[in-house]
Amino acid sequence: MPYATRDGLRLYYEKLGAGAPPFVFVPGWCCDHTLFEPQAAHFGASSTAISYDLRGCGLSDEGADYDIATLADELAWLCEELDVGRPIVVGHSLGGLVGLELAARHPSVPRAVVAVDPGPIDPLPEFSERLSELIARIRDTDGDDPRSAYVSGLFQPGDNLVRAGRIAETMCVPTREVAAATLEGYMRWDGVDALTRCTVPLLVVLARTGGSNDPSRLLALKPDVQVGVTVGAGHFLQLDAADQLTPMIERFVRDVL
Repeated sequence: MPYATRDGLRLYYEKLGAGAPPFVFVPGWCCDHTLFEPQAAHFGASSTAISYDLRGCGLSDEGADYDIATLADELAWLCEELDVGRPIVVGHSLGGLVGLELAARHPSVPRAVVAVDPGPIDPLPEFSERLSELIARIRDTDGDDPRSAYVSGLFQPGDNLVRAGRIAETMCVPTREVAAATLEGYMRWDGVDALTRCTVPLLVVLARTGGSNDPSRLLALKPDVQVGVTVGAGHFLQLDAADQLTPMIERFVRDVL
């Protein structure tokens, strides 16, 4: 199996196709590379498509730190290690935030960033409160793991419920420590700073409007951000609305090249 190793920590990745522009797909919190299969297969048919597992998830090793900055630095290193020059970085949920931080910290690495229903960039207080409660419940090892119930709330009735069950199972595989530490790293992250420092083209694709990532809030912070909204799918729209998301990415990439 293909691994890239940095300071003794192995990151699992898969590579499809060859050609430009290259794409790098970044999974979300407690997810793995398989959750971008439709897009990796599509873009890998004509370009280079790399999917990988974040540290502590999927087939990658656990690490000591899970801050967004650490994950972004690791992504920058992975692109250099795999000789991926100026990729289109497509990240889902937490992965979208990693892509945004990559653009802020390493502006010469990505050509553009696509954030697929990212976690709140400028979280409202009520979201932060709910997340703090979730972290406490994850760290309470005497109680049931709350991840499965939490993930079930991210779907809509029209989503593929069999697939939803598999996703929930996948997201409960990383250890509780990895799950909690990653969320704590997110809570320490300054998303507004990253968004305003992002100088590469940025597309944010949402499952719905309203809340922390409402388009009006994002545009107030960064007037040149492009925002799209899919219809009839929940948080995992790269799977349940692939027929909408993939053409959005294609059009965005054509415009920025």
